[in-house]
Amino acid sequence: MVITEKTTIPVTILGLGGGNHVLGVARSLGSLGVPVYVVGYDQQIAFFSRYCHGKISFTFFGFEEQSVRDLLTVGNKIGRKSILIPTSDREAVFVSDHVDALREWFIFPNHDVNLARSLSSKKEMYYLAKKHGIPTAEAVFPQRRQEVLNSRKIMSYPLILKPICNWHPPWNKVIVRNEHDLLKNYDAMEDSKEPNLMLQEYIPDEDDKGWIFHGYFNQDSDCLLGFTGKKMRQWPAYHGITSLGVCLRNETVTKTAKKFMKAIGYRGIVDIDYRYDPRDDHYKVLDVNPRIGGNFRLFVTDNGMDVARALYFDMTGQHVTAGNLPQGRKWLSEDKELQASIPYHVAGNLPLKEWVNSYRGVSEFAIFAFDDPLPFLQAASSKVRKFLT
Repeated sequence: MVITEKTTIPVTILGLGGGNHVLGVARSLGSLGVPVYVVGYDQQIAFFSRYCHGKISFTFFGFEEQSVRDLLTVGNKIGRKSILIPTSDREAVFVSDHVDALREWFIFPNHDVNLARSLSSKKEMYYLAKKHGIPTAEAVFPQRRQEVLNSRKIMSYPLILKPICNWHPPWNKVIVRNEHDLLKNYDAMEDSKEPNLMLQEYIPDEDDKGWIFHGYFNQDSDCLLGFTGKKMRQWPAYHGITSLGVCLRNETVTKTAKKFMKAIGYRGIVDIDYRYDPRDDHYKVLDVNPRIGGNFRLFVTDNGMDVARALYFDMTGQHVTAGNLPQGRKWLSEDKELQASIPYHVAGNLPLKEWVNSYRGVSEFAIFAFDDPLPFLQAASSKVRKFLT
Protein backbone atom coordinates (compact mmCIF):
# COMPACT_ATOMS: atom_id res chain seq x y z
CA MET A 1 0.00 0.00 0.00
CA VAL A 2 1.29 3.45 -0.92
CA ILE A 3 1.78 5.64 2.15
CA THR A 4 0.01 9.00 1.76
CA GLU A 5 -0.78 11.87 4.09
CA LYS A 6 -4.14 10.25 4.83
CA THR A 7 -2.63 6.91 5.78
CA THR A 8 -0.18 8.53 8.18
CA ILE A 9 -2.85 10.15 10.34
CA PRO A 10 -2.08 8.58 13.74
CA VAL A 11 -4.28 6.27 15.77
CA THR A 12 -4.57 6.20 19.55
CA ILE A 13 -5.81 2.92 21.00
CA LEU A 14 -7.44 3.05 24.42
CA GLY A 15 -6.26 -0.32 25.66
CA LEU A 16 -6.83 -0.02 29.37
CA GLY A 17 -8.55 -3.41 29.56
CA GLY A 18 -5.40 -5.01 28.14
CA GLY A 19 -7.21 -7.43 25.81
CA ASN A 20 -5.40 -9.19 22.98
CA HIS A 21 -7.45 -7.19 20.46
CA VAL A 22 -5.42 -4.11 21.42
CA LEU A 23 -2.44 -5.92 19.92
CA GLY A 24 -4.60 -6.90 16.92
CA VAL A 25 -5.50 -3.28 16.17
CA ALA A 26 -1.87 -2.19 16.51
CA ARG A 27 -0.75 -4.88 14.05
CA SER A 28 -3.56 -4.30 11.57
CA LEU A 29 -3.04 -0.55 11.27
CA GLY A 30 0.66 -0.43 12.09
CA SER A 31 1.45 -2.78 9.23
CA LEU A 32 -0.02 -0.17 6.86
CA GLY A 33 2.45 2.41 8.10
CA VAL A 34 -0.05 4.14 10.40
CA PRO A 35 1.60 5.56 13.55
CA VAL A 36 -0.13 3.67 16.37
CA TYR A 37 -0.06 4.89 19.97
CA VAL A 38 -1.18 2.45 22.64
CA VAL A 39 -2.59 3.88 25.87
CA GLY A 40 -2.69 1.27 28.61
CA TYR A 41 -1.39 -0.07 31.88
CA ASP A 42 2.29 -0.93 32.26
CA GLN A 43 3.63 -4.08 30.58
CA GLN A 44 0.60 -4.92 28.47
CA ILE A 45 1.62 -7.07 25.52
CA ALA A 46 0.74 -4.51 22.83
CA PHE A 47 3.57 -2.33 24.18
CA PHE A 48 6.04 -4.95 22.93
CA SER A 49 4.77 -5.01 19.36
CA ARG A 50 6.99 -3.72 16.58
CA TYR A 51 3.89 -1.91 15.32
CA CYS A 52 3.46 0.12 18.50
CA HIS A 53 4.81 3.55 17.51
CA GLY A 54 4.37 4.95 21.00
CA LYS A 55 3.40 3.39 24.34
CA ILE A 56 1.73 5.58 26.95
CA SER A 57 1.16 4.30 30.48
CA PHE A 58 -2.13 5.58 31.76
CA THR A 59 -4.15 5.32 34.98
CA PHE A 60 -7.86 5.39 34.28
CA PHE A 61 -9.96 7.10 36.96
CA GLY A 62 -13.27 5.86 35.64
CA PHE A 63 -15.56 8.57 34.33
CA GLU A 64 -13.91 11.39 36.27
CA GLU A 65 -12.78 14.65 34.71
CA GLN A 66 -9.19 13.78 35.64
CA SER A 67 -9.23 11.03 33.01
CA VAL A 68 -10.37 13.56 30.41
CA ARG A 69 -7.53 15.90 31.29
CA ASP A 70 -5.01 13.05 31.22
CA LEU A 71 -6.19 11.87 27.82
CA LEU A 72 -6.01 15.39 26.42
CA THR A 73 -2.42 15.51 27.70
CA VAL A 74 -1.79 12.34 25.69
CA GLY A 75 -3.17 14.04 22.59
CA ASN A 76 -0.98 17.06 23.19
CA LYS A 77 2.11 14.83 23.47
CA ILE A 78 1.28 13.17 20.15
CA GLY A 79 1.11 16.67 18.71
CA ARG A 80 -1.63 16.19 16.12
CA LYS A 81 -5.17 14.90 16.01
CA SER A 82 -5.46 11.12 16.00
CA ILE A 83 -8.27 8.63 15.53
CA LEU A 84 -9.31 7.33 18.95
CA ILE A 85 -10.28 3.64 19.20
CA PRO A 86 -11.73 2.41 22.53
CA THR A 87 -11.42 -1.34 23.11
CA SER A 88 -13.84 -1.92 26.01
CA ASP A 89 -17.41 -0.92 26.80
CA ARG A 90 -16.21 1.22 29.68
CA GLU A 91 -13.87 3.15 27.39
CA ALA A 92 -16.53 3.50 24.68
CA VAL A 93 -18.94 5.01 27.20
CA PHE A 94 -16.20 7.28 28.57
CA VAL A 95 -15.42 8.62 25.08
CA SER A 96 -19.11 9.07 24.31
CA ASP A 97 -19.68 10.95 27.56
CA HIS A 98 -16.85 13.41 26.84
CA VAL A 99 -16.94 13.87 23.07
CA ASP A 100 -16.99 17.67 23.18
CA ALA A 101 -13.82 17.92 25.26
CA LEU A 102 -11.97 15.09 23.51
CA ARG A 103 -12.55 16.53 20.01
CA GLU A 104 -9.72 18.95 20.71
CA TRP A 105 -7.20 16.20 20.01
CA PHE A 106 -9.14 13.14 18.80
CA ILE A 107 -11.27 11.98 15.88
CA PHE A 108 -14.08 9.42 16.16
CA PRO A 109 -17.46 8.58 14.58
CA ASN A 110 -20.24 10.93 15.62
CA HIS A 111 -23.30 9.21 17.08
CA ASP A 112 -25.85 10.00 19.75
CA VAL A 113 -23.89 10.67 22.93
CA ASN A 114 -26.18 8.35 24.89
CA LEU A 115 -26.06 5.46 22.45
CA ALA A 116 -22.83 3.83 23.66
CA ARG A 117 -24.13 3.85 27.22
CA SER A 118 -27.51 2.46 26.14
CA LEU A 119 -25.97 -0.42 24.19
CA SER A 120 -23.41 -1.21 26.89
CA SER A 121 -26.25 -1.55 29.39
CA LYS A 122 -27.84 -4.92 28.75
CA LYS A 123 -31.05 -3.60 30.27
CA GLU A 124 -31.31 -0.62 27.93
CA MET A 125 -30.15 -2.70 24.97
CA TYR A 126 -32.92 -5.23 25.72
CA TYR A 127 -35.60 -2.54 25.55
CA LEU A 128 -34.06 -1.00 22.42
CA ALA A 129 -34.20 -4.39 20.69
CA LYS A 130 -37.81 -4.89 21.76
CA LYS A 131 -38.73 -1.41 20.52
CA HIS A 132 -37.36 -2.10 17.05
CA GLY A 133 -38.65 -5.65 16.68
CA ILE A 134 -35.27 -7.35 17.05
CA PRO A 135 -35.46 -10.86 18.59
CA THR A 136 -33.59 -10.98 21.89
CA ALA A 137 -33.23 -13.37 24.80
CA GLU A 138 -35.87 -12.76 27.45
CA ALA A 139 -34.60 -11.06 30.59
CA VAL A 140 -35.69 -9.50 33.87
CA PHE A 141 -33.90 -6.92 35.98
CA PRO A 142 -34.61 -7.40 39.69
CA GLN A 143 -33.53 -4.69 42.12
CA ARG A 144 -33.78 -6.74 45.32
CA ARG A 145 -33.92 -10.33 46.53
CA GLN A 146 -37.71 -10.55 46.63
CA GLU A 147 -37.88 -9.44 43.02
CA VAL A 148 -35.49 -12.27 42.14
CA LEU A 149 -37.97 -14.73 43.65
CA ASN A 150 -40.85 -13.09 41.79
CA SER A 151 -38.88 -13.12 38.53
CA ARG A 152 -38.29 -16.83 38.91
CA LYS A 153 -42.06 -17.39 38.59
CA ILE A 154 -42.07 -16.17 34.98
CA MET A 155 -38.79 -17.75 33.80
CA SER A 156 -37.68 -21.38 33.72
CA TYR A 157 -34.28 -22.86 34.53
CA PRO A 158 -31.50 -22.82 33.55
CA LEU A 159 -30.92 -19.07 33.72
CA ILE A 160 -27.89 -16.83 33.34
CA LEU A 161 -27.15 -14.44 36.18
CA LYS A 162 -24.98 -11.67 34.74
CA PRO A 163 -24.06 -7.98 35.18
CA ILE A 164 -26.16 -5.37 33.42
CA CYS A 165 -23.12 -3.13 32.90
CA ASN A 166 -19.74 -4.84 32.80
CA TRP A 167 -17.79 -1.85 34.07
CA HIS A 168 -19.38 -2.26 37.50
CA PRO A 169 -19.08 -5.29 39.79
CA PRO A 170 -19.83 -8.13 39.70
CA TRP A 171 -17.52 -8.99 36.82
CA ASN A 172 -18.58 -12.60 36.25
CA LYS A 173 -21.70 -14.40 35.05
CA VAL A 174 -22.97 -17.83 36.04
CA ILE A 175 -25.47 -20.39 34.83
CA VAL A 176 -27.94 -21.29 37.58
CA ARG A 177 -30.06 -24.43 37.35
CA ASN A 178 -32.29 -24.24 40.42
CA GLU A 179 -33.59 -21.81 43.04
CA HIS A 180 -30.89 -22.71 45.56
CA ASP A 181 -28.10 -21.89 43.07
CA LEU A 182 -29.88 -18.72 42.00
CA LEU A 183 -30.24 -17.27 45.49
CA LYS A 184 -26.77 -18.40 46.60
CA ASN A 185 -25.11 -16.71 43.64
CA TYR A 186 -27.34 -13.64 43.76
CA ASP A 187 -26.53 -13.06 47.43
CA ALA A 188 -22.82 -13.48 46.76
CA MET A 189 -22.71 -11.27 43.67
CA GLU A 190 -25.16 -8.42 44.17
CA ASP A 191 -24.42 -5.08 45.81
CA SER A 192 -27.69 -3.86 47.33
CA LYS A 193 -26.49 -0.24 47.15
CA GLU A 194 -25.77 -0.44 43.41
CA PRO A 195 -27.87 -3.26 41.90
CA ASN A 196 -26.25 -4.48 38.68
CA LEU A 197 -27.58 -7.99 38.09
CA MET A 198 -30.03 -9.38 35.59
CA LEU A 199 -31.56 -12.75 34.82
CA GLN A 200 -31.50 -13.88 31.21
CA GLU A 201 -33.01 -17.00 29.72
CA TYR A 202 -30.39 -19.59 28.83
CA ILE A 203 -30.94 -20.68 25.24
CA PRO A 204 -30.03 -24.36 24.77
CA ASP A 205 -26.42 -24.72 23.60
CA GLU A 206 -26.50 -28.05 21.78
CA ASP A 207 -24.96 -28.07 18.28
CA ASP A 208 -22.93 -24.92 18.92
CA LYS A 209 -25.44 -22.14 18.28
CA GLY A 210 -23.36 -19.10 19.34
CA TRP A 211 -23.07 -16.57 16.48
CA ILE A 212 -21.19 -13.28 16.22
CA PHE A 213 -21.48 -10.23 13.96
CA HIS A 214 -18.75 -7.65 13.46
CA GLY A 215 -19.37 -4.59 11.36
CA TYR A 216 -18.47 -1.01 10.59
CA PHE A 217 -21.23 1.57 10.02
CA ASN A 218 -20.56 4.94 8.41
CA GLN A 219 -22.01 8.37 9.25
CA ASP A 220 -25.30 7.42 7.54
CA SER A 221 -25.45 4.19 9.58
CA ASP A 222 -24.88 2.17 6.41
CA CYS A 223 -22.85 -1.00 6.86
CA LEU A 224 -19.64 -0.66 4.85
CA LEU A 225 -18.26 -3.93 6.17
CA GLY A 226 -20.06 -6.78 7.94
CA PHE A 227 -19.09 -10.32 8.88
CA THR A 228 -20.63 -13.29 10.65
CA GLY A 229 -19.10 -16.33 12.30
CA LYS A 230 -19.54 -18.85 15.07
CA LYS A 231 -17.96 -19.38 18.45
CA MET A 232 -16.62 -22.91 18.26
CA ARG A 233 -15.50 -22.67 21.88
CA GLN A 234 -15.79 -20.05 24.59
CA TRP A 235 -14.18 -19.19 27.89
CA PRO A 236 -15.83 -19.59 30.32
CA ALA A 237 -17.24 -22.65 28.58
CA TYR A 238 -20.60 -22.20 26.82
CA HIS A 239 -21.20 -18.56 27.82
CA GLY A 240 -17.98 -16.56 27.53
CA ILE A 241 -15.65 -14.91 25.04
CA THR A 242 -14.43 -16.63 21.89
CA SER A 243 -11.40 -18.88 22.26
CA LEU A 244 -11.81 -20.54 18.85
CA GLY A 245 -13.96 -19.01 16.12
CA VAL A 246 -14.78 -19.77 12.49
CA CYS A 247 -16.05 -17.56 9.66
CA LEU A 248 -19.45 -18.68 8.38
CA ARG A 249 -21.94 -16.70 6.34
CA ASN A 250 -25.33 -16.09 7.97
CA GLU A 251 -27.61 -13.78 6.02
CA THR A 252 -30.28 -13.72 8.73
CA VAL A 253 -27.84 -12.49 11.39
CA THR A 254 -26.36 -9.94 8.97
CA LYS A 255 -29.80 -8.62 8.00
CA THR A 256 -30.89 -8.36 11.64
CA ALA A 257 -27.71 -6.54 12.67
CA LYS A 258 -27.97 -4.03 9.83
CA LYS A 259 -31.65 -3.40 10.58
CA PHE A 260 -30.96 -2.83 14.28
CA MET A 261 -27.99 -0.50 13.81
CA LYS A 262 -29.77 1.50 11.09
CA ALA A 263 -32.86 1.91 13.26
CA ILE A 264 -30.90 3.37 16.17
CA GLY A 265 -28.54 5.48 14.03
CA TYR A 266 -25.36 3.68 15.08
CA ARG A 267 -22.00 4.77 13.65
CA GLY A 268 -18.65 3.06 14.08
CA ILE A 269 -17.49 -0.47 14.89
CA VAL A 270 -19.88 -2.85 16.60
CA ASP A 271 -19.58 -6.39 17.96
CA ILE A 272 -22.84 -8.31 18.51
CA ASP A 273 -23.41 -11.74 20.06
CA TYR A 274 -26.33 -13.89 18.90
CA ARG A 275 -27.63 -17.30 19.78
CA TYR A 276 -29.90 -19.43 17.63
CA ASP A 277 -33.02 -20.56 19.51
CA PRO A 278 -34.48 -23.76 17.99
CA ARG A 279 -37.61 -23.36 20.08
CA ASP A 280 -38.91 -20.54 17.88
CA ASP A 281 -36.38 -20.56 14.99
CA HIS A 282 -34.96 -17.10 15.76
CA TYR A 283 -31.45 -15.71 16.03
CA LYS A 284 -31.57 -13.68 19.24
CA VAL A 285 -29.36 -10.79 20.29
CA LEU A 286 -27.55 -11.40 23.58
CA ASP A 287 -25.08 -8.51 23.78
CA VAL A 288 -24.20 -5.44 21.73
CA ASN A 289 -20.71 -4.04 22.25
CA PRO A 290 -20.38 -0.49 20.85
CA ARG A 291 -16.69 -0.88 20.04
CA ILE A 292 -14.20 -3.25 18.46
CA GLY A 293 -14.56 -6.84 19.63
CA GLY A 294 -11.95 -9.10 21.16
CA ASN A 295 -12.17 -11.56 18.26
CA PHE A 296 -12.28 -9.01 15.41
CA ARG A 297 -9.25 -10.52 13.67
CA LEU A 298 -11.27 -13.64 12.95
CA PHE A 299 -12.73 -11.57 10.14
CA VAL A 300 -10.09 -10.56 7.59
CA THR A 301 -10.87 -10.48 3.88
CA ASP A 302 -8.62 -11.59 1.04
CA ASN A 303 -7.42 -7.98 0.58
CA GLY A 304 -6.56 -7.57 4.27
CA MET A 305 -9.64 -5.56 5.24
CA ASP A 306 -10.99 -5.80 8.79
CA VAL A 307 -13.25 -3.51 10.84
CA ALA A 308 -10.30 -1.55 12.27
CA ARG A 309 -9.08 -0.73 8.78
CA ALA A 310 -12.62 0.05 7.63
CA LEU A 311 -12.94 2.61 10.43
CA TYR A 312 -9.55 4.11 9.62
CA PHE A 313 -10.16 4.31 5.87
CA ASP A 314 -13.62 5.83 6.26
CA MET A 315 -12.52 8.37 8.88
CA THR A 316 -9.64 9.49 6.65
CA GLY A 317 -11.79 9.85 3.53
CA GLN A 318 -10.56 6.73 1.77
CA HIS A 319 -12.68 4.12 0.02
CA VAL A 320 -13.45 0.93 1.95
CA THR A 321 -13.03 -2.03 -0.39
CA ALA A 322 -14.55 -4.99 1.38
CA GLY A 323 -12.94 -7.89 -0.46
CA ASN A 324 -14.04 -11.48 0.10
CA LEU A 325 -14.08 -13.25 3.47
CA PRO A 326 -12.76 -16.83 3.22
CA GLN A 327 -15.46 -19.10 4.64
CA GLY A 328 -14.07 -21.54 7.18
CA ARG A 329 -11.25 -19.22 8.24
CA LYS A 330 -10.43 -19.78 11.92
CA TRP A 331 -8.92 -17.63 14.66
CA LEU A 332 -7.58 -18.86 17.99
CA SER A 333 -6.86 -17.13 21.31
CA GLU A 334 -3.92 -19.05 22.77
CA ASP A 335 -4.32 -17.89 26.36
CA LYS A 336 -8.02 -18.82 26.48
CA GLU A 337 -8.28 -21.92 24.30
CA LEU A 338 -6.65 -24.45 26.61
CA GLN A 339 -8.74 -23.28 29.56
CA ALA A 340 -11.84 -23.44 27.36
CA SER A 341 -11.21 -26.86 25.82
CA ILE A 342 -10.78 -28.81 29.05
CA PRO A 343 -14.37 -28.31 30.34
CA TYR A 344 -15.79 -29.25 26.93
CA HIS A 345 -13.65 -32.40 26.86
CA VAL A 346 -14.42 -33.40 30.45
CA ALA A 347 -18.15 -32.97 29.80
CA GLY A 348 -17.90 -35.38 26.86
CA ASN A 349 -18.66 -32.72 24.25
CA LEU A 350 -15.18 -32.64 22.71
CA PRO A 351 -13.64 -36.06 21.91
CA LEU A 352 -9.87 -36.04 21.45
CA LYS A 353 -10.00 -36.59 17.68
CA GLU A 354 -12.54 -33.81 17.22
CA TRP A 355 -10.43 -31.57 19.47
CA VAL A 356 -7.36 -32.04 17.26
CA ASN A 357 -9.32 -31.67 14.01
CA SER A 358 -10.92 -28.44 15.21
CA TYR A 359 -7.59 -26.64 14.75
CA ARG A 360 -7.45 -27.32 11.02
CA GLY A 361 -7.87 -24.06 9.16
CA VAL A 362 -6.60 -21.79 11.93
CA SER A 363 -5.24 -18.81 10.02
CA GLU A 364 -4.34 -16.45 12.81
CA PHE A 365 -3.56 -16.40 16.52
CA ALA A 366 -4.49 -13.66 18.95
CA ILE A 367 -0.94 -13.24 20.27
CA PHE A 368 1.62 -15.15 18.22
CA ALA A 369 2.78 -13.76 14.86
CA PHE A 370 5.96 -14.68 12.97
CA ASP A 371 6.64 -11.07 12.00
CA ASP A 372 5.97 -9.76 15.52
CA PRO A 373 7.13 -12.36 18.08
CA LEU A 374 7.93 -10.21 21.13
CA PRO A 375 4.34 -9.93 22.46
CA PHE A 376 4.04 -13.72 22.53
CA LEU A 377 7.40 -14.12 24.25
CA GLN A 378 6.42 -11.50 26.81
CA ALA A 379 3.06 -13.20 27.45
CA ALA A 380 4.71 -16.62 27.76
CA SER A 381 7.38 -15.38 30.17
CA SER A 382 4.70 -13.69 32.28
CA LYS A 383 2.77 -16.98 32.53
CA VAL A 384 5.95 -18.82 33.56
CA ARG A 385 6.72 -16.24 36.25
CA LYS A 386 3.22 -16.54 37.69
CA PHE A 387 3.48 -20.34 37.69
CA LEU A 388 6.79 -20.27 39.54
CA THR A 389 5.68 -17.78 42.20
